[in-house]
Amino acid sequence: MAEWEVCTSLAPTEVKENASSPMVNRSCENLECYMVLTKAEKTVIGSICLLAGPITLLENALVLGVIAATATLRQRPSYLFIGSLALADVFASCFFTTSFLDFHLFRRSDGPTAYLFKLGGVTMAFSSSVGSLLLTSMDRYLCIHQASSYKVLLTRRRAMMSLLILWSATIIISFLPLMGWRCPTGLNPPCSHLFPYINQGYLACWTSFILVLLALILGAYALILWKAHRHESSMTSIQAAAGTGHARMRMDIRLARTFGLILLILVGCWLPALSFMLADVAVLLTHTQQRAFAFCSTLCLVNSSVNPLLYALRCRELRVALLQLHHRLCVMGRCKKSTGDNAEDNNCTAITEDDIPRIRTTRLNSISEVVTNQQLNIRK
Repeated sequence: MAEWEVCTSLAPTEVKENASSPMVNRSCENLECYMVLTKAEKTVIGSICLLAGPITLLENALVLGVIAATATLRQRPSYLFIGSLALADVFASCFFTTSFLDFHLFRRSDGPTAYLFKLGGVTMAFSSSVGSLLLTSMDRYLCIHQASSYKVLLTRRRAMMSLLILWSATIIISFLPLMGWRCPTGLNPPCSHLFPYINQGYLACWTSFILVLLALILGAYALILWKAHRHESSMTSIQAAAGTGHARMRMDIRLARTFGLILLILVGCWLPALSFMLADVAVLLTHTQQRAFAFCSTLCLVNSSVNPLLYALRCRELRVALLQLHHRLCVMGRCKKSTGDNAEDNNCTAITEDDIPRIRTTRLNSISEVVTNQQLNIRK
């Protein structure tokens, strides 16, 4: 979610910790009482946002461009899910960075409608990002557990339908506060002390929704590792009976390392912010905890900047398509330059994907390729 605000009855320059004074009767007259970051904290958080925001935007825009420009990738459900993830992270980089900086650094005080609209945009972006991660994990699960019927079970039509359902659900859930599920007392308790105008019941529901999605992602990857371990165990038995060696690293160990890194980053970026949200529903946070929540919230943006590296650029087909697109753009640029210099001597011709030599590699980065390869070896 977007603006990370703290409710106090003092102005930002007057905020002081007072352990002896009770905090149960705090109230807010306007949005300025939520802006409690110190000057040093504003500098650090602003630097993080200004660094991670543009990087996230450029990375995910590049992934979207490659998928949109390559017909073969657009037809595959796996890359539709990756494209959905990239689109959600593009929205997250734009909505979160502008809203966060506008509120905390430039101290812009919007009315309830404008504020909830901005907050809904950020909530939609992050909800769709986690939802797309779930669809990606389910795609990999089907690829492993239903390898023989994978293409029949997950068609392009079904993938598009699942994306339509995902985005429709996240848009509706994200803009529920704007549609009326807001705090009845405005800025005063029992409203959220992290988000102005937000009902604590809504905050608890949204946080639980994201936690459920994360739990399903963890479960999907756990089942993939279990299947890979069983497959490798059977392969080891066959190779031992045949007297062949097993020089390369086991597939389940490679998958465990890859998925362990993915899940560590995912949980590490999301769990701190979600923990503060749940605590905001149950107890009254201290000013220190509320300021710490602002730092934890930027980790969600960092996760969006890492997603293209973990899910998109690790795919061999997408890297090949990226190099092919770069080659075509370079050729087109040379053609235009040659045309501008001497139109009569222009010898540039259009180059298609088939004219570009494919980059060959012995490494199989696709999980489905690994499993299919070893299944063929077993049958032989």
